Amino acid sequence: MKVLSLFDWIACWYEALLRAWIKVDKYYASEIDKYAIQIAQKNHPDIIQIWDVQKIWFNRDELWWWDMLYRLEDDGSIYLIDRWPIDLLIGGSPCQWFSVAWKMLNFDDPRSKLFFEFVRILREVKPKYFLLENVKMKKERQDIISRELWVEPIEINSSLVSAQNRRRLYRTNIPNVSLPKDRGILLKDILQENVDEKYYYSQERWEKLLANKYEILKRLEDVESKCATIVTNWWGNHEKKIVVSLAYPNSTTRRWRVIKWKSATLTTHGDEWVYSKVIRKLTPIEYERLQTLEDNYTEGISDSQRYKMLGNWWTVDVISHIFSFMESHSQE
Repeated sequence: MKVLSLFDWIACWYEALLRAWIKVDKYYASEIDKYAIQIAQKNHPDIIQIWDVQKIWFNRDELWWWDMLYRLEDDGSIYLIDRWPIDLLIGGSPCQWFSVAWKMLNFDDPRSKLFFEFVRILREVKPKYFLLENVKMKKERQDIISRELWVEPIEINSSLVSAQNRRRLYRTNIPNVSLPKDRGILLKDILQENVDEKYYYSQERWEKLLANKYEILKRLEDVESKCATIVTNWWGNHEKKIVVSLAYPNSTTRRWRVIKWKSATLTTHGDEWVYSKVIRKLTPIEYERLQTLEDNYTEGISDSQRYKMLGNWWTVDVISHIFSFMESHSQE
């Protein structure tokens, strides 16, 4: 199978294909973020990087003796990518500005316009299969995307296969796709042991955070439930946080206990509690597990970049489930 991945990011599509036992002959990745490319190539060195999606074209001119997928270089020359056909076109075009969470701005944003690059290449390449992932959005914007692709979305929550609530829309011509079975995974099931001290909040640091007016920074995840959707972290302290233990100042028997309560329980007790490494943020490895990636998949770049890479993309096992419905390309 020849695969063309647009907005490839860290090659989670490739991971999903392998888990679905799909034989990949060539995998072309269009991506411009240097850190994402670094992670993709570390894990899958056979990926062929072809850079900017806006410079990829498909030619079927009768004057040419072959049909070809090519990249138009800055000097006007042509770099041949491959001959027809591409079997699978996949992508998750930048879509923050479509979503409910980001105030539902419109298609005029340059990042949202990249969706139409996916549409253009889909129409030029005419692959056997395609798959596009998007966030939930206003109905009128959702209808525009559905009309352009001629398919209605399938909504799948990553909570079915992971410890994360992550509702996404998947549009594909892969037939008969159904929802995956619920694996019943909770946040506590993916937590690391012996977490490095740097991921904990000292009393002073936590008090400063409590004084911040942004409530999202103070939110604590319930380890007995699903983690809220992880997102790209543009500022510090946005990583998901959990309560690890609490110290009782006047007790010799209840010093350190795992806490299963939500954050409201903490705030109602005021000075009764002594904070000593009781709250920590989730680690990059735990973020990888929330996205059903192997541990240390994103190792090799800074933690801030790892959080960004992982929060900005999809859950591998959801994509793998969708790919499992493809026919005639499974590995023998």
